[in-house]
Amino acid sequence: MVPSYSGSWSLRCVLEGPLAPYIGSFTKSLDDQGFAPESSHVQTRLVADFSRWLKQIHAVLPAITDEHIPRYLRYRARHRRRRSSDTCVLKRMLDFLRQQGAIAELPTVAVEVTPDRQLLDEYTVYLQQERILSAETIDIYVPFARVFLTACFRDRKNIQLASLRAANVIAFMQEQVKRLHLARAKMMITALRSFLRYLRYCGAVKCDLATAVPTVANWSMASIPRAISAEHAQAALASCNRQSAVGSRDYAILLLLARLGLRAGEIVALKLDDINWDSGSLYVHGKGARGCLMPLPADVGEAIADYLQKGRPHSTSRSVFLRSVAPLGEFQGQEAIGSIVGHALERAGVDTPHKGAHQFRHRLACDLLRQGASLTEVGELLRHRHPETTAIYTKVDLDALRTLGLPWPGGMQ
Repeated sequence: MVPSYSGSWSLRCVLEGPLAPYIGSFTKSLDDQGFAPESSHVQTRLVADFSRWLKQIHAVLPAITDEHIPRYLRYRARHRRRRSSDTCVLKRMLDFLRQQGAIAELPTVAVEVTPDRQLLDEYTVYLQQERILSAETIDIYVPFARVFLTACFRDRKNIQLASLRAANVIAFMQEQVKRLHLARAKMMITALRSFLRYLRYCGAVKCDLATAVPTVANWSMASIPRAISAEHAQAALASCNRQSAVGSRDYAILLLLARLGLRAGEIVALKLDDINWDSGSLYVHGKGARGCLMPLPADVGEAIADYLQKGRPHSTSRSVFLRSVAPLGEFQGQEAIGSIVGHALERAGVDTPHKGAHQFRHRLACDLLRQGASLTEVGELLRHRHPETTAIYTKVDLDALRTLGLPWPGGMQ
């Protein structure tokens, strides 16, 4: 038996079982990851009980595996109420033991490499290395390609790409659009064209089947930019408690959205090395690996500096913005920025038609046009690749549109 971890108030008894020598350092690792003391207490007690049970069944290191977890939880359920997080906590402990070399690594499961899987893996590498697409975009394209292959070739082991014809592509699209929302259908068209271009690129097909992908009826510029109102944007910023760690982080993120029009993914990708404090500039990692150096407004720089000095958790990560809840670390995706925007709007008590981060980008473009900026200047600030992307903002430039209006034949009525 080993005494309990002296730095923890989680245990009031002597530790027992094969995990006892590691429980103290496990508790410390929870503290390092930013878990609250109450959470560390609960997790440590669970691991201590797990270790005691392992002793009862005569389990010893390094023979402990993930298979012991459901067995213990069934035993535990007969004595006390189970928590939904119990499995996650015990797996976290076993992962910690693997890092310490106390138990064996999980065995690698051999996955059958079927022709379709190999093709999709090669397509993924092509998107990463040749097209330089983001992980989020690849996660959209590859599943659509998989659905297409499944629809065209029922036998996964007999993929005859040379037999593909335009009729196959059109039939697939006609069937899919029946069950997809317009935005999803447009996304599928882009993904399918990308996949078919890849098939021609690698020589699997001879003709350009991408041209056979029909378009979905969608009138160009049929809508207006979904911009948040200036009052709602200001209310969202004012809702942040800048004296707290989370509030200072959220305020800096909202300012980057409102003042520079950054995309959510660009904020997630922002690194400490991207900020040049001496020159007052910011390097933005844009879409398609296209970077851009942008000026850093004084108020935005002050907000970021305030977060870095007072609110950012200690971490080896080079990302500027980190999660505020344990385990601490980088944001897992751009959805986190949308969540921050949604919480800010909820705190401010405002109800906007759209909840995402992109509405701040639209607000910036609309304000610039009203202040006299040209479409070219707006497109350069927003880092649009094609002028057509910026053209939608002509709908909100009312003063410019009035000059195009023809006079009413009968004059003023």
